[in-house]
Amino acid sequence: MGPATEHERPAKRVKRDEVGGGAPTPSLAKHGNEDSDEEEAGFVNKGAAHGSDLYLDTINRAALDFDFEKVCSVSLSNINVYGCLVCGKYFQGRGRNSYAYAHSIHDDHHVFINLETTKVYVLPDGYAVSDPSLEDIAFVLSPSFSPSGVASLSTVAYLSKPSYDLSSKSYTPGYIGLNNIKRNDHMNVVIHSLLHVSPLRDFLLLSRFDGKQSELVKRFAALAKKLWNPRLFKSQVSPHEFLQEVGRASGGKFRLETQGDPVEFLRWLLNDLHRYLGGSKKRNSSIIFSTFQGQVRTETQQVVVRPDASENQKPVFDIDREIKATTSPFLFLAVDLPPPPLFQDAVEKNIIPQVGIHTVLAKYDGVQTQESRGQLRRFNCQQLPPYLIIHYKRFTKNNFVEEKNPTIVNFPLKGVDFRDYLSSAEQHPSSVYDLIANVIHESVAGTTRDKENTVWKVQLRAGTGNGENEKWFQIQDLIVEEIRKEMIFLGETVIQIWERRKSAPES
Repeated sequence: MGPATEHERPAKRVKRDEVGGGAPTPSLAKHGNEDSDEEEAGFVNKGAAHGSDLYLDTINRAALDFDFEKVCSVSLSNINVYGCLVCGKYFQGRGRNSYAYAHSIHDDHHVFINLETTKVYVLPDGYAVSDPSLEDIAFVLSPSFSPSGVASLSTVAYLSKPSYDLSSKSYTPGYIGLNNIKRNDHMNVVIHSLLHVSPLRDFLLLSRFDGKQSELVKRFAALAKKLWNPRLFKSQVSPHEFLQEVGRASGGKFRLETQGDPVEFLRWLLNDLHRYLGGSKKRNSSIIFSTFQGQVRTETQQVVVRPDASENQKPVFDIDREIKATTSPFLFLAVDLPPPPLFQDAVEKNIIPQVGIHTVLAKYDGVQTQESRGQLRRFNCQQLPPYLIIHYKRFTKNNFVEEKNPTIVNFPLKGVDFRDYLSSAEQHPSSVYDLIANVIHESVAGTTRDKENTVWKVQLRAGTGNGENEKWFQIQDLIVEEIRKEMIFLGETVIQIWERRKSAPES
């Protein structure tokens, strides 16, 4: 059978009869790229694409879900994969010996989209279709953003323009739920937090990665675009495709079915993104370092017990002896919580210990000392990044169990001055920071960590956070709700991200 002419479309039913009666047997040897499919099909019209088609009425947008890993549902290959726009399943190739071709005959589903190029084809005929009604499907599969559109995401006006999904449910792009597929809520809160850091978010939304970038970077950018997509078919997103690559890239350390620590995942993700984006040890060598990297100075001195020292006297730095000083980079600051009281009476058991944020940050004032393994140490920040990540060390391990510190940290949502923890605050662009993300931990009461009954939530600032227009959303998996600002500090905070103000506050 010869190829169709430019002005002649093959007859659909006749063509199915000419194939040979029985169903074709797919052959993996011929599932190469899109060009090989066209050559294999033989009858494909390589002229202009058809503008419309009767089969477009069979498309079921409610069945489409492009969040899952793009592999063939039969061969499990990720090469040249097409999505059926009728049932939503993925199949490899579109030539006569392909799984997509067989599906079109067996199930009478005829419209397929190439998951890489977003081109739409009708099978088994094999011709391309170009119709304006398909543009929304292509945008959900591969969203794109303009610089002006990205610039508006952090404005107050952005919050006043809700989007709507297929069921007419309103949602605010960027503040939508992420599926907890099995036990991945500890990774969901980190994903949300990072994708609300403006420089990193804008970089990912405007990215046009080619084949040279790592799969981890490309999938993280794709997830960012889906999270901020204003034209979703459903007002939630599954991180399945990205987390599958996380499992591979981490060697199985971070898995969908295993509860983990968001701090460990954050540390791994930041370092791997930096490395895969071509970063080096130099400052500002990647978007990760230019956004999150600071410098801290550590001074150490060997502890010497003086014979005239009293039993309860704490060791201090001796200026007459050698003090070793090192300056090292950091991506987040770790602070210690004061230990909860060991012995409590009936009344004290009902009182939750609390501490102010400046009390725990005093670790970096360059004066407070810590003793560890015969060494005295004190810390002072040399430079703070535009976005400061703070980790509250709430969990500690001993020989028997992993303990949880239930101490609540009190903090304002904006206007926290880190001047006292900088060695040269006057040379710093600004030392005042506002909170944009707060990750909290919830579990059963007590001082023992219970991973099986742990819930992770993230609280995100919406808009620019200016006065009365400031909104906060709390997200736990698929549950998204607006939260009062007075309720934010009541949780057991583990991770915070602070945004540096562009200029110092007025006196």
